[in-house]
Amino acid sequence: MKSMTIIHVLFLFSLLSSIPHYSYASVNDFCVADLKGPDSPSGYNCKPVSAVTADDFVYSGLVAGDTNNTFKAALTSAFVTDFPAVNGLGVSAARLDIAKGGSIPMHTHPGATELLIMVEGEITAGFMTPFALYSKTLKPGDVFVFPQGQLHYQVNSGKKKATAFLAFSSANPGAQLLDLLLFGNALSSDIVAQTTFLDIDQVKKLKARFGGKNLSKHMSM
Repeated sequence: MKSMTIIHVLFLFSLLSSIPHYSYASVNDFCVADLKGPDSPSGYNCKPVSAVTADDFVYSGLVAGDTNNTFKAALTSAFVTDFPAVNGLGVSAARLDIAKGGSIPMHTHPGATELLIMVEGEITAGFMTPFALYSKTLKPGDVFVFPQGQLHYQVNSGKKKATAFLAFSSANPGAQLLDLLLFGNALSSDIVAQTTFLDIDQVKKLKARFGGKNLSKHMSM
């Protein structure tokens, strides 16, 4: 009898864990975000339906970004904080512009799969796993998918500006750029050099470029 009770309890736990996570938008037809309130795993609270208009479902901001920066690239986003109508829908978009010689460095999106749709120019893109590299040079009309959480990159490998549109499986995909994580912090240059096998002078140069601090490993934080 006791063993049967344990089995029933285990079954109940497995059933509960299999229930999908619901956002506000999946319970209602939609949920235009009220950005004045807090964000949560379910998304933002909904704007009152009586205050929603057709304009809420249109975003006109995917224009060319400024590529005059370290990466010679610009990402113009239509995430939930830009386009509140995608709140809870598990989707968002962006525009990617990369000048000649520019790139988007190694990065991940922990919470989303990314779809890249080529529009203009040429981009060499790829992602890697512990066991393989998947890389391809893309032309207009090509589509490349980056699975969720995989380390990936995009490089303008052509002779002119490159443009692509991006789609994400999250209203707020987030991003972790490897260069900024390694060199845009206050971790001592000595430790960064020891853990990356880079020359200490090169580490200091990269920290200066990405806004990090060149602290001694003996200095308290």
